Amino acid sequence: MAGFRDIDRALFPIKSISSVIQIFKHHLERTSEPDLALLSIIVGAVENSLTCGRPNAPVQICDPVESSRLPALEYHTIEVLYNKFYSIMKGTVDVPTKTSTGKQYATRELVKKVSDAVWNTLSRSYYKDRAHLQSLYSYLTGNKLDCFGVAFAVVAGCQALGFSDVHLALSEDHAWVVFGEHSTETAEVTWHGKGNEDKRGQEIGKGVAARSWLYVNNKPVICTRAMEVAALVSAINPSLNATHDAYEVAYLQQELLWLLYDLGHLAKYPMAIGNLGDLEEISATPGRIPCDVLFREAIASARSNYDNMHVYPYTYQGGYFYRNKMYKEAFESWANASDVIRKYNYSRDDEEIYKEFLEIANELIPHIMKVESSGFSANSILKKPECFACLLRFYDGICQWEEGSATPVLHIGWAKPLVNTISKFDADVRAQVNIVCETNEGDKKTEQKTQANGNTNCLNNNNYCISKKESRASADSDLINAIESKVISEENLDNKNLHPSIEALTAACSEKILNPEYLLQGGGSPFVGSDETQTKIEKPNGASPSTSKQATPEEKEQAEAEARATKEEEEAKVEEEEEKATLENTRPTVILHSQKMKGLKELLLAEKLNTHAISLHLTAQSQVQVGKKGRGDLDSSTRPKRTRRE
Repeated sequence: MAGFRDIDRALFPIKSISSVIQIFKHHLERTSEPDLALLSIIVGAVENSLTCGRPNAPVQICDPVESSRLPALEYHTIEVLYNKFYSIMKGTVDVPTKTSTGKQYATRELVKKVSDAVWNTLSRSYYKDRAHLQSLYSYLTGNKLDCFGVAFAVVAGCQALGFSDVHLALSEDHAWVVFGEHSTETAEVTWHGKGNEDKRGQEIGKGVAARSWLYVNNKPVICTRAMEVAALVSAINPSLNATHDAYEVAYLQQELLWLLYDLGHLAKYPMAIGNLGDLEEISATPGRIPCDVLFREAIASARSNYDNMHVYPYTYQGGYFYRNKMYKEAFESWANASDVIRKYNYSRDDEEIYKEFLEIANELIPHIMKVESSGFSANSILKKPECFACLLRFYDGICQWEEGSATPVLHIGWAKPLVNTISKFDADVRAQVNIVCETNEGDKKTEQKTQANGNTNCLNNNNYCISKKESRASADSDLINAIESKVISEENLDNKNLHPSIEALTAACSEKILNPEYLLQGGGSPFVGSDETQTKIEKPNGASPSTSKQATPEEKEQAEAEARATKEEEEAKVEEEEEKATLENTRPTVILHSQKMKGLKELLLAEKLNTHAISLHLTAQSQVQVGKKGRGDLDSSTRPKRTRRE
């Protein structure tokens, strides 16, 4: 067998989880590529033996079962299945003859042939929601595969044929392949939903569909061989039924994920890190990183490697906070998830993420409101404006997800829980949230021009238009201002040339009565009953005499006290303004981007909520032809759906 080495054969028959982990470790640490077909057959055999052929016993994942309890897995069983897979691939796919000594790369035709080989050997049924159909063991023993299983089988088949350039590309709900010398070619190889099987072999589109959530806006996880092993492990399903898991399968998955984590193969795989976090939350491994740190790592990976285009890392974290009654943090995580989904347009292929948000909005959040508004924890988060701000951000993201989409998202089933949730927040709490409506670029430019010109009527095709009447009035005003400034400047010049005696006489006129004889004949004292001023005026040095009284010490002290009081008042005013600004900064701010939520602003801040108006506004049909955020032109050939009747 091409995939077996002596070190692997020595571990058979496999009777413990540690033996499986050792085989995976050998393949991940060896210099050649890990054999995807062999590892998928082994892990699928273990999973199916512990789940499908096992009665639904009430054994939960956390029950202390020994890790060595595995049904014996014989070497010849794996060998037969492995040889069968190779026979299918080599018997149905004609590999083109190698024409050069260099590395041979796969072509679209070859990928399509491998996809057809897998597809044509499957049973004629869809298995979208069936468990345990993701491994080659299921394919080789029952001719059944789910969506991920088909894509993985195509990659494993290309590897079996000697093409190492074909790799798995993963979104959050779909899988396809990349190939070519630089892994720039893409091809559909599996189905999603029903009726998409005819897309196999086609390139992943460059238009609206490629920028949908299903294709994560061309930001998928492009796997290496080791990351494809991680995808295989992450796809393990330990469930026995809807409420119980097989402990051994979950433990195997957890240990294999830690192996891949330690080797650095999960660094660019947010979904796998989230899966590991979920397993650690249920059954923590002593000495390992806690689950909350793993959830943060998954979010950091999605942000740094995939432009924050992945939703599930936030819903993983939000679910963890919800289960641990950290409701404020859960609100923030769900709002962050909504910030991601707002970047997409909703389509019929987004069923899974739609159900995720619907569960959050209609089940989890209402449950939090019910718990927090009763019992010992009454009003604990209902008095926090930050939670109300996150709630608005959550719904704003969903409304923007709907904008520009051919299919409405929000219906009355969304509106009722929203209205009930908002009504739990008091008016004073809602009033503390600073709601800002995003301004379009065109509106911003108009506003700036309006402020610059001072009159909204002056704008006409980006030019300022001033009437003739306004022009003449402006010219007259400028002429008058020029004359006044000239007169004032001349007066100031004359004042500078006055004789000191005249200046002294002018200053004394405010305190004494002028002597008529002095004015008419020029003799005697200039003021009635005063000779002192005359003496001062006729000083030989020509200095201007002072006729004002000297301030007394009491007056000086009073003036200083008034100055101090004024200064204290100004300082108190500055402190008050700073406190006001600090309070303003501490208020949570939410920026609304969607047209629906912008229209709800006044209703949301009203002291008495008009729940009927909010419901009607929220469920109103969106304008599906409105473009958004530069996603490219919408497909004009798509007929918009008929407006829903209220």
